[in-house]
Amino acid sequence: MNRPFRLAIIAGEASGDALALRFLAVLRRRLGDRPLEIVGVGGESLIAQGLRPLFPQSDIAVMGFGPVLARLPLLLRRMSDAAKGVVAFAPDLLLTIDSPDFSLRVARKVRRTSPGIPIAHWVCPSVWAWRSGRARKMAPHVDRILALLPFEPAALERLGGPKTIYVGHPLIERLAELRPSDGDQARRNASSTPDILILPGSRRSEISHLMPAFGETVSLIANEVPGARFVLPAVPHLRGMIEEAVSTWSVKPRLVDGEDAKLAAFRTARAALAASGTVTLELALAQVPLVAAYRGAAWEAMLARRLIKLPTVILPNLVAGTRIVPEFIQDEASPEALSAAVLAVLSEGPVREAQLAGFADVERIMKSAGASPAENAVDAALGLLAA
Repeated sequence: MNRPFRLAIIAGEASGDALALRFLAVLRRRLGDRPLEIVGVGGESLIAQGLRPLFPQSDIAVMGFGPVLARLPLLLRRMSDAAKGVVAFAPDLLLTIDSPDFSLRVARKVRRTSPGIPIAHWVCPSVWAWRSGRARKMAPHVDRILALLPFEPAALERLGGPKTIYVGHPLIERLAELRPSDGDQARRNASSTPDILILPGSRRSEISHLMPAFGETVSLIANEVPGARFVLPAVPHLRGMIEEAVSTWSVKPRLVDGEDAKLAAFRTARAALAASGTVTLELALAQVPLVAAYRGAAWEAMLARRLIKLPTVILPNLVAGTRIVPEFIQDEASPEALSAAVLAVLSEGPVREAQLAGFADVERIMKSAGASPAENAVDAALGLLAA
């Protein structure tokens, strides 16, 4: 009888669960008839796939300085619980996914107690942007980093981090959902009555700082393009906050809910105004010209300037190695500047054409790992067992 393959997974939030599910689907195909046993931390979808949870994922699914501080004793206890559970399980492989402040501490504890357990971490922490010293600190207890972004392996090597492999980004598997059909393309081409996406972010702080400027920007654009239609895909848990902010806008966008409605809006949008973040990469791959903005509290901006040493923080720009997307930070993100930049990418002409050409480069680079990030991730992780 085949000995079961033992996999330990530490996934601290829903996005980690989604990656883990893809990993499991590929791993099960590779194992064939060999049984698979899974222990660790994950949500209901992973439990349904056979994960035996060490404790509820909700115990560690917290974001923001205040909530983390309030739950710090429990978080520290759960780090120890997770590490002890993994060591007792004696897995063939430990896969930690994202949530680096938690999962990488678990990895360190496991390595200290059971140095023979191979450890892979999926989603490279943003050490290339800030707190670069974390890269070298990871090296002793992480055998392989599975990176979503193509520039990360070189960055980790430069910073003295663990060996890193670019496995590809899940967005590459969703291009058909992001791209317009023939009917959608006709809507996108309508330059006199364009759909314009407004994407103020997915965190309370982003929305509170950006919504006033975005509201004035929308009004200025509407004055120049009277037929413009504005669409705002609302993050469900912040819908009330967004509705309250939009109620004061002189020109109100149409709010849409859910992933399907968001993707439908992407397929018809001619341009976008977005908060900096992963959504800028989604827009680039959807071939929607955009303008990016960031506003935060004064102390956050001061801290960012001291810690972040990059010439740009916009993902398409980092992937391409050149400034494709205009970005406006803090006071630069005025309604006048933002509206002028959106109008430039909205109209046919060299600015719009340059962005679209840049997005083609982004897509080519992002596809360099191949069609299936999950297949690549399993290859890289199982490679540790043969090493």
